[in-house]
Amino acid sequence: MRILVTLLVLAVVGIGGWQLLPSQENKNKTIRVGTTDAVTSLDPAGAYDAGSWALFSNVFQTLLTFEPGGVEPVPDAAKSCGFEAGGLTNYQCRLRDDITFPSGRKMTAEDVKYSFERVKRINSEVGPASLFSTLGSVTADDATTVTFHLSSPDATFPLKAATGAGSIVDKDKYPARSLRTDTGVDGTGPYTLTSYTKDTKAVLAPYEGYKGYLSGTGRPVELRYFTDSQKLDSAWKAKQVDVATRTLPPNVLSELNPSDPAQRVTESDSSEIRNLYLNTRAASPLHDVRVRRAMAWLVNREQLAAKVYEGTVDPLYSLIPTGITGHTTSFFDTYPQQSTKKARELLTEAGVTLPVRFTFGYGKGRGAGEEEAAALKKQLEAGGLFKVDVQGYEWTDFQKRWAAGKMDAWAVGWVADYPDPDTFGSPLVGTGSTMSTGYSNKVVDHLILDSQQYADRTRAVADFREIQGDVAADVPLIPLWQRKEYVVSTEDVGGGQYLSDGTGVFRLWRLQWI
Repeated sequence: MRILVTLLVLAVVGIGGWQLLPSQENKNKTIRVGTTDAVTSLDPAGAYDAGSWALFSNVFQTLLTFEPGGVEPVPDAAKSCGFEAGGLTNYQCRLRDDITFPSGRKMTAEDVKYSFERVKRINSEVGPASLFSTLGSVTADDATTVTFHLSSPDATFPLKAATGAGSIVDKDKYPARSLRTDTGVDGTGPYTLTSYTKDTKAVLAPYEGYKGYLSGTGRPVELRYFTDSQKLDSAWKAKQVDVATRTLPPNVLSELNPSDPAQRVTESDSSEIRNLYLNTRAASPLHDVRVRRAMAWLVNREQLAAKVYEGTVDPLYSLIPTGITGHTTSFFDTYPQQSTKKARELLTEAGVTLPVRFTFGYGKGRGAGEEEAAALKKQLEAGGLFKVDVQGYEWTDFQKRWAAGKMDAWAVGWVADYPDPDTFGSPLVGTGSTMSTGYSNKVVDHLILDSQQYADRTRAVADFREIQGDVAADVPLIPLWQRKEYVVSTEDVGGGQYLSDGTGVFRLWRLQWI
């Protein structure tokens, strides 16, 4: 699903293998990783964002996980999983019998059942419950056997179970009907969370009791959170972090030099995208589809990619990014070039008062969000057709605002939950979507459900092509760009190329001292 391009190759010629092993001094030394991603919640039922899930994939286990670059999930907390014969509506897993929580209690099927059910029961406005829309019920058949009963055939359910939404928690430590709000974590991943300061740092120690897919745990890690890209860059230059990822400023990324002996640079293709989401509800000034189509005629992606992001992203013309099965260029086909004339004709036909005034929100500190918002405002206000009120918000507040429909438009990045086009379907454009645009199209909903019935995912291509055509016509969102992935580390830290690869897993355990 992704082509990894490692820009730095360590050549080992005529030196002993002992030089590639970490020194005794470094063996237990903490690796400091800097990021601008934010953690919404430490409770898997209360977060559906890249920053939270990056942490979850290290401190919790899921039944299944993904190998680096993998497409099909492999067992982790489970010994085996599979659909029962005769269809795609009953999915059964048999657990390992040697997994224990930090409390010393053994994990059982009841913990798995509890974990999935509480995600749906709590149904947090910024949580992942929407991922389990086809999950009807869960049964713990015995101590190590759990069965998921689906309301409709869903070949993608194993992929969803392998995400942060499927994190298995200790049922004795997490309330059944509300989110856990302290700074503790009780999971069985390769790391334990030894301390946490919101928006500042998470300190991780290898969990010696880990049993699962990995053959062992990694080095001690400290995740350091920065409120914006410039602060991350300053910390990197001051050698306050050993690894910098997601996201350094565009001007810094564009000038990275893989020949610099003081650092290691990994650049890879990515399935991370960014869309401009539009509020389609009746009270919104963007309710009329002709108004939204007019906006689509005015957005200049090439300009955003070149000037705001300095070539570190690629223009995106559809719901599904390149490299993912079913990708099309539906927005380019429908709106091939910027046209104030066509936009004005649509607004005149809609009978709206010009300029159309609307609010536009973005998350503060999320990459070049502020600069992007200013550029989009300028594009949309061209010709006097729109008047855009731009406002930045702290990340958690921003999430709650779009979930409640309190903005007319908002720009948000989306990191694939798993390597399948389905992750860009229901969560983004299905009725009751995570992006909460108010958009509902029965044809699109039917196509999403229809696509999930194919175990051979290539058979779902026709459905996804049709979905993308409908989205270009209805414009509940406007695709903006697709990101390239960058990881920078000091010369004595290896494994950065495995840290993130589009499978939704953040592999801190792959980082090693060299």
